[in-house]
Amino acid sequence: MSYQYYREMKMDTLSLKISKAVRERLYTYARRTGLSRSEIVRKALVEFLDKDEVKKEGTLYDLAGDLAGSVKGPRDLSANKEHLSGYGR
Repeated sequence: MSYQYYREMKMDTLSLKISKAVRERLYTYARRTGLSRSEIVRKALVEFLDKDEVKKEGTLYDLAGDLAGSVKGPRDLSANKEHLSGYGR
């Protein structure tokens, strides 16, 4: 994302301690890619948090939205009682 994008967003400041080895890797990566150190850390943090499977929150659709529409069948399956005739017998 561009620097202008982050300037327009309200951002909090976070201070953290890192080893010299991590610092050097961060500086080298920033020079090589042209990204700011802050942008690299933000992207890495977002990616890490997005992969967190321990606690996902949201609506059922947020959690299972990729499954919606993945089954073939009548569009009114959940609402049309005719589809339930004989069910459970």
